[in-house]
Amino acid sequence: MQFTSLQNPGFPSLLAGKGENLRLLTILDPLTRPILLMLVTAVDRLLTPIQRRVGIDKMGYFFILPNLLIFGIFVLLPMLLNFYYAMTGGTKLFPADRPFIGLGNFETLFDCGDFLSPNSCQEDLFWRGIFNTIQFVIFQVSGIVLFSLMTALVLNRKIVARGFFRSVFFYPVLLSPVVVALIWKWVLQHEGLLNAIVEIFGGESTRWLLDPNWAMFWVVFVSVWALMGFYTLILLAGLQSIPPELYEASSIDGAGSWQDFRFVTLPLLMPTMFVVLVLALIRAVQMFDQIYVLTGGGPGTRTQLLVQYIYTTGFSNQIQLFGLSAAASMALGITLLVLTLLQLRLGNQSSLA
Repeated sequence: MQFTSLQNPGFPSLLAGKGENLRLLTILDPLTRPILLMLVTAVDRLLTPIQRRVGIDKMGYFFILPNLLIFGIFVLLPMLLNFYYAMTGGTKLFPADRPFIGLGNFETLFDCGDFLSPNSCQEDLFWRGIFNTIQFVIFQVSGIVLFSLMTALVLNRKIVARGFFRSVFFYPVLLSPVVVALIWKWVLQHEGLLNAIVEIFGGESTRWLLDPNWAMFWVVFVSVWALMGFYTLILLAGLQSIPPELYEASSIDGAGSWQDFRFVTLPLLMPTMFVVLVLALIRAVQMFDQIYVLTGGGPGTRTQLLVQYIYTTGFSNQIQLFGLSAAASMALGITLLVLTLLQLRLGNQSSLA
C-alpha cells in the first residue's frame, strides 16, 4: 500500500495519506479525531524531509537509531569498559589512572592449589561463590522446571476457578524481588510467622536464615516461589498450542493419562521446556538482589553467590578492586555464554532427532 503525503500529494508519506489510515481517522471519536490528525500531520512534516534526503529504503535505519544509541551507551560501552578494567589494576576509578596489568586479575582469580578446595585459592571467596552458584542453579532450575510443569498441567485442565488460580500463581512475578525478600524475611525470622506455626504444633523455633543447614534451602525455595508463575505461563502457552486431536487419537488407541503425557504432551512441549530451561538458567546465575536482601550472603558465605562476590569486591568492600571484580564478571559472562550455546546445540540435536 502506498500512502500520500499531506504536504505533497506526489511524494510517498510514512504516516498520513489516503487509504486505511484516513478511514481509521473517520471512525474515531469526534473529540479525539482533530488531536490525532494534528499529531499525524506534525510527525509527517518532520519525517517527510528526512525521507526525501535518505530515501524510503533507508528509513528503517532512522527508526532503529534510538534503540541502537541506547544499546551502545548502556550495553556496548559498559562491556568495553568492563573489559578494559579487567586488564588494569589498582584502586583508582578513572581509566586513565589505572595501570595496565594484562591478565594479572585472571591469574589472581585462578591461583589455586586445588580447584575443588576454596581454602587453597588466593581468592577463596570467588571459588566459594562459584560452588554456591552451582548448587543454587542445580536446585533452583530443577525446582522451577518441575513445579512450573506440574502447575501448568493442572491449570491447563478444566478445573473450577481456573482463571483465578492462574492469576494467583502469576501474582508473585509482579512483585519486586526486594519486596519478595522482605516478605519472606519477615516470615522466616526467629519470631516470624513460620516459627509461630511450628510452636503451635509443639515444635521448637529455628533461626531459619542463620542456620547453615537451612539457609540455602530457603533461598532456593523463595526464588522458585517468586519466579515459578512466569515459567508456568510459558509452559501453559505451550500446552495450549498442542492440537486436541492428538489426545482424541491417543484415547481411541486406548492410551491412558500417563501415555498421553509421555508420548504426546512431553515431546511436543520439549521446545517450550527448552526455552524455560535457558531462561531459568540465565536468571539463576544472575541472581543477586533477592538473596542479598534475604540473607546478605550469610550465614558466613553459605549463600553468597558469584554475582554478590562481584558486587562486594568492586563496590562494597572498603578497598574497591574494580579490576578483580571486572575479571570475575567476564569469567561469569563467558561461562554463561558457553552454557547457553551448549544448551542450544543440544536442543537443536534433540529436535532433529
